[in-house]
Amino acid sequence: MLNVSQLKKGTFVKINSQPYIIVSADHSHAGRGGSVLKAKLKNLITGATKDETFRGADTVEEADINKVAAQYLYHDEDYLYFMTSADYEQLTVPATVGKSLLPYLTEGLKVIILCFDQKPVTVELPAKVELKVISAGNAVRGNTAQGSTYKEVILETNAIFSAPMFIKEGDTIRINTDTGEYVERV
Repeated sequence: MLNVSQLKKGTFVKINSQPYIIVSADHSHAGRGGSVLKAKLKNLITGATKDETFRGADTVEEADINKVAAQYLYHDEDYLYFMTSADYEQLTVPATVGKSLLPYLTEGLKVIILCFDQKPVTVELPAKVELKVISAGNAVRGNTAQGSTYKEVILETNAIFSAPMFIKEGDTIRINTDTGEYVERV
């Protein structure tokens, strides 16, 4: 069991038999009163977020989460398929959980799979991924008149992202997986 002082961003907790990760935590202490923690929690199975307030004497059960290093293989309508790095075992993650990851997944991409009760529940992507541009419109003189120096490009995963005007077809660019924004040309 974890007490309020042990709860911080990135801690895995179990509430009502569901695994959560603490996305943000704000500790406060008001005068003679006990400490209070206002936390934002994300359910690892459903992806839903909720706000929770913990008082000084509250305790929370720690979730038993195993992290498994793996490589992305492929996907179909129902599942995303991964191969573990340690024993080459194949793991599947439901497509409903991994649908938001598809714009970043390329064959062989190294990821971390979070398992709860020995079942894969979610996938942690690297902070940045490198993707090849397969289609990019030409930069046209006067396009920056409205202040936009970005254009839409189609990447090897068939996802559409915004990139600077100088990016051409065949370039490889780095994308931030948290924000979905262009970082740099590789």
